[in-house]
Amino acid sequence: MWFLLCLSYVSVIFQFCFVSLAVASGLYYLAELVEEFVSTAAKIVKTLILITIGIYVGFLLFEDFPLLMTVCGLVAQIAHLYMMKTFPYFILSSPAFILMVTFLIINHYLAFTYFSSHYYPFIEVMAYFTLCLWLVPFAFFVSLSANDLVLPTTSPMDRPKFSQVDNDAFSNYIKTKGKRLGLLAFLNGAKDMLLPQRTKKVF
Repeated sequence: MWFLLCLSYVSVIFQFCFVSLAVASGLYYLAELVEEFVSTAAKIVKTLILITIGIYVGFLLFEDFPLLMTVCGLVAQIAHLYMMKTFPYFILSSPAFILMVTFLIINHYLAFTYFSSHYYPFIEVMAYFTLCLWLVPFAFFVSLSANDLVLPTTSPMDRPKFSQVDNDAFSNYIKTKGKRLGLLAFLNGAKDMLLPQRTKKVF
């Protein structure tokens, strides 16, 4: 009996490795898709936000959730809509981003408090967390790498009051070309660090 128990622990380790590899591969593929099709990704993320708003309206009409939890969820989706104005660029000091992070924490606290005191089947709890709390932030997280390969353009939010001579789009692009900090850059770095490099044979 102990032998099968040891084998079960070994199989759990293998399953965890396989699941982690599958999630990393999926994230890598999604990040590449977002980088290739930025305008399509923006439309998809905006559609997800509107669907989530519709879900919260359904909660107001058909469920007896606390009003505070539903209203906070709607405010978070409004903050997500304001974040779409600068997509794929994310300004960490903007009020919309700060509001989004704040209400992400508040909504998780309200959801954990409510579902710990009221019984719901596990599948319904996971449906709420997945569709209402995690879907849109996960889409924003995947979209972090969308501006890595975007062609250089001028933007009013990047232009200071007293613009200098070298503050054009091309020079700004050249300066920041090597500073890729998105999800795809992180996954590429992990791939280069973990996987062996193939060397070309010279004949």
